[in-house]
Amino acid sequence: MARKLDIISIGDATLDTFIRVSDASLMCTVDRENCLLCFNYADKIPIVSLDRTVAGNAANNAVGSARLGMQAAFYSVIGDDEVGRMIRATMKKEGVSEDYLVIDKKRPSNYSVVLNYQGERTILYYSEPRTYKLPPLAPASWMYYTAIGSNHHSLERSMLAYLKRHKTKLGYNPGTGQIREGLKRLKPLLAVTEVLFVNKQEAEQLVGRRGEMHELAAALRQTGPKIVVITDGPRGAHAFDGSHLWKMGVFPAKVVEMTGAGDSFATGFVAALHRGLGVADALKWGSANSAGVIGKIGPQAGLQTVAGIKKMITTYKAVKPVEES
Repeated sequence: MARKLDIISIGDATLDTFIRVSDASLMCTVDRENCLLCFNYADKIPIVSLDRTVAGNAANNAVGSARLGMQAAFYSVIGDDEVGRMIRATMKKEGVSEDYLVIDKKRPSNYSVVLNYQGERTILYYSEPRTYKLPPLAPASWMYYTAIGSNHHSLERSMLAYLKRHKTKLGYNPGTGQIREGLKRLKPLLAVTEVLFVNKQEAEQLVGRRGEMHELAAALRQTGPKIVVITDGPRGAHAFDGSHLWKMGVFPAKVVEMTGAGDSFATGFVAALHRGLGVADALKWGSANSAGVIGKIGPQAGLQTVAGIKKMITTYKAVKPVEES
């Protein structure tokens, strides 16, 4: 691949099975900050609907970036099985380069079950142990790094060398396992990150305390990222670039299923920056892309095109970022 890429997405891919249930209940704290999804123990639970789709944070970003007109490639390690073939077929269909997909002939592909109850999702996932080795990559304007298996430390060292050599911008959305390793472990990558994407709970976990958005964003920016984006579900998102803090609401959308909302937001945000737009406009792109995704089953069906994003922004002109500081 001789030509320069716009973005290379790095992380695990999976096959998601979406199961919608109605025979369940929620147990929440008074402020609804923490909730438990409950089923009757040892019972047979009826399923309302079932769907399957290729997913994974990096796969969602690669597909979403391609739909937004970016020359996208995807690095992941997948099994030599039906799921692996589905992943490859999806990338080919969406115009994402498969040049960096590595086939693991000894282990199967990853698998997830997504429980959809009242529009919110709870994910049960299984990740195969992998050996990650960054192949020779073409130069790219952006690299997007997200959820990946535990044996990723040598991969990250190779990524740091690549980012420096090609002056590539990094969009970083650490997965659950990476966040559990703690802020100290993430700092080498955070030091070279252009945009960090986390949700509010992840931000609090990394910082080590609960706090207001401006406090969390400022604390995270001190670790190195030029821009910190913190999403907060239906309450929208905040972005902080060191000088300005913006708050962005959500576009009107019927919530069918929430999987991929964060991935689509980050994808739209990066695509806007790649086009030379500022942080405020990038927030609009992220929110518009996310609104499309939550209206469909799965993380990719509702990913927008550039025309779709522009139409939503034009239709809902009142939904726009507000500068808070």
